[in-house]
Amino acid sequence: MLSKEFFSRDTLTVAKDLLGKVIVKKDSGIIYRAKIVETEAYLGIEDRAAHTFGDRKTDRNKIMYEDAGTIYVYQTYGIHFMLNFVTQDKNIPEAVLIRAVEPLNQFDNISKNRFGKYFDDLSAYQKKNLTNGPGKLTKALSIDKSLNGKDLFDQSFYVEDDDSIFDIIIDKRIGIDYSKEAIDYPYRFYIKDNSYVSVLKK
Repeated sequence: MLSKEFFSRDTLTVAKDLLGKVIVKKDSGIIYRAKIVETEAYLGIEDRAAHTFGDRKTDRNKIMYEDAGTIYVYQTYGIHFMLNFVTQDKNIPEAVLIRAVEPLNQFDNISKNRFGKYFDDLSAYQKKNLTNGPGKLTKALSIDKSLNGKDLFDQSFYVEDDDSIFDIIIDKRIGIDYSKEAIDYPYRFYIKDNSYVSVLKK
């Protein structure tokens, strides 16, 4: 299990170092394991794309003002849940979005969560799009706002280390067209040649 000290560091460093780590979620006797293959860093007060830009604090983003390792789950368009891990400390409201994961087990349960059918019954398109996006992975792993405000140091949901070796690609974040200069910040990181990455560098 990764420690609080892991998440207490510089947010860009944490975002890169989370690649290859494994999310473990225990739910009703099912243990999901999924490798993190894509992340985005959100640097708080000075980052126009972050929920806490300008040091604004709302009922939704107040979790970003909690301790490092706190789980921040919010909903977009009233449909999709986004999984984030808070970094730094309470005075620096920053977080890392988990943007894509590679399933390591429970393929049938993940497939049923996403598409309502077993993995072998999925089309090639559905298999490709199983967990290659922030809203897709939360549905696949049955993640919702019940995790919001909890931390990563519990036996039911945590991140464990992994010693796999890979190359990292650095790119711009996605879906933040409202963010003016922040559109161009190179704050997205993903594992090179991993088929579960949401969008490849052009």
